[in-house]
Amino acid sequence: MNIPTPEELRARREALGLRQTELAKRAGISQSMVARIEAGSVDPRVSTLNKIITVFNRTEPKKITAAQIMHAPVLSVQPQESISLAVEIFEKNNISQLPVIERGVPVGCISESVIVKAIEQQRLHKTQLFMVRDFMEPGFPTVPPDIDVETVVSILQQNHAVLVVDGRSVRGVITKHDLISLIV
Repeated sequence: MNIPTPEELRARREALGLRQTELAKRAGISQSMVARIEAGSVDPRVSTLNKIITVFNRTEPKKITAAQIMHAPVLSVQPQESISLAVEIFEKNNISQLPVIERGVPVGCISESVIVKAIEQQRLHKTQLFMVRDFMEPGFPTVPPDIDVETVVSILQQNHAVLVVDGRSVRGVITKHDLISLIV
């Protein structure tokens, strides 16, 4: 068992935004006892340390994980499916990009912007049957379900979406819009 030092106790209390009086009240001890413990002038009983640690653990902000904010099931297309199917899914679900998944594994993505660019460059005509693979872009980054939301936020600063993958199976998707709804 690792017994925290007085400095570690003070640092944790301050990191949690607790004042000595608040910690003392919640732990059922005196403020002067907290001050003496943090100063290192008294060795507290194990039961007193347990009370302090319990307060810290209850005060600790709850970690939000990718699994808690992801959307499931994941709408996707396969590389061999037609572009028109991707466009139909975009319109029906009011979205602008889709992961491309083959045999359960993410292999790329397709977006409205790539399709619009192909139309502008006159590479895409209604009379021709194009497949998703013809306009597929690199895929979205993947994260495990238990990764913290702060890491997801960092990844989404450079990407449109993040796929939540458990083992080799895609479990959900997180977009920037999902993060905005967390704040609101």
